Amino acid sequence: MSATRDTGFFTESLASRDPEVFKSVSDELGRQRDEIELIASENIVSLAVLQAQGSVMTNKYAEGYP
Repeated sequence: MSATRDTGFFTESLASRDPEVFKSVSDELGRQRDEIELIASENIVSLAVLQAQGSVMTNKYAEGYP
């Protein structure tokens, strides 16, 4: 594979791939930032957790312990 293949399925942003889902995610982020959450089961995680969950580690699948 060529290192110059920087476009396509794996590099396209959510905003360009699915604008409706992107808007939904953006709206939810705004809601969480601007409104108080009174449901105990709703948790807000740190930026570090969001970054880890949105990293290449999402491509891994594991069930149980090794």
